[in-house]
Amino acid sequence: MKDIGWAPIVSEAQSARTGGRQALAHQLRDARERTLALFASSRAALGDALVVPFSPELNPPLWELGHIGWFADWWIARNPQRGRGARADPQAPRTPARQARRGLDADALYDSSRIAHALRWQLALPGADTTVMDLNASLQDTLSLLEDAPDTDEGLYFFRLALFHEDMHAEAAVYMAQTLGHDPFAAGTLPHPHAPTIAQPADGDTLSVPAMAWSMGHQGPGFAFDNELGTCTLHVPAFQIDAAPVTWARYLPFVEAGGYEQKKWWSEEGWAWRRAQEQQAPRYLQRSDRQRWARQCWGQWLPLDLDDVACHLSAYEAEAWCAWADRRLPSEAEWELAAHTVAGFEWGRVWEWTATPFAPYPGFEPHPYLDYSAPWFDGRPVLKGASQATSPRMRHPKYRNYFERHRNDIVSGFRSVV
Repeated sequence: MKDIGWAPIVSEAQSARTGGRQALAHQLRDARERTLALFASSRAALGDALVVPFSPELNPPLWELGHIGWFADWWIARNPQRGRGARADPQAPRTPARQARRGLDADALYDSSRIAHALRWQLALPGADTTVMDLNASLQDTLSLLEDAPDTDEGLYFFRLALFHEDMHAEAAVYMAQTLGHDPFAAGTLPHPHAPTIAQPADGDTLSVPAMAWSMGHQGPGFAFDNELGTCTLHVPAFQIDAAPVTWARYLPFVEAGGYEQKKWWSEEGWAWRRAQEQQAPRYLQRSDRQRWARQCWGQWLPLDLDDVACHLSAYEAEAWCAWADRRLPSEAEWELAAHTVAGFEWGRVWEWTATPFAPYPGFEPHPYLDYSAPWFDGRPVLKGASQATSPRMRHPKYRNYFERHRNDIVSGFRSVV
């Protein structure tokens, strides 16, 4: 990997993928501290019952918390094949969950593969204190087993998977707090999220990337998600790409020019979405009587900083702006190539929509967590980068995120290509 100035951004992510038992134990404890702090924030805002309205964007907080512990137990403490790593049989019989001693079927409560999203609001879940107790017990079991695990990529595979899974749910908790309008960082137990500190290019600066062959996917030792694996070398023609994601200063002229009211800039699917949502502007933005823009952040309306990266944008909105600006979204290969080879490429503030559908690389073989990738090879786009709410452990330029095009509750933005 060429050092182009952002190596510190990915060093922690690389460590999480390749580090040994001692480093991994520290990372697992760190992830759990963050999980519990975010949960405590939700509990303070929502009350002990932690009731949230049904939404396709949300999960009940008690279910989220219980699921995190269940996931680690399922793949580590209860998994007789945990030492086989990605070669483990996902259908191997499991030992009973600790909740069985209390007459609870943890698999019927927390297995996301079995429990449809809408049904999670109907479950009789254990209370907050009991759920935290189970989560603490789960971590102790995980750490105890980690001490004796082989210090190899195979032996540590499921411990790393559980770590990244927990980091993903922590980021989802931040999204939920924004959706519900409470500040998860108000108590001061967690620092406010911030983007990595790197040189800030001038707004609208572009980088020239020469034509070259580029190998997609993960190569080398360490942990990799199944969708990152496979041989795929592409010839990428020369292109010019934004040095940084599009800011509000660049995006708002599209809004102010009536872009949300003009069908010609939108795809058919995007226009149908905009009409169904009755959106006249991006989510969390509104204009005051004085024609000044404000942004809702953790339930409070604040003056909009035009130099901030535009975020909470759907793929439809990103595509419409590109049509209006006579530009386009980058492909996943273009984004990766620029991120790895060109100095001055800033990333890490928002997840960035690309024009590439989420699909397997040639030779794809699903890992034991079968529902992680394969069910979502349905045409939704790949997002690259990371957001300000993303754990540093997840900030890796090879990581492939994926959401449906309409999602604007996530911290998502975009950059463009000429």
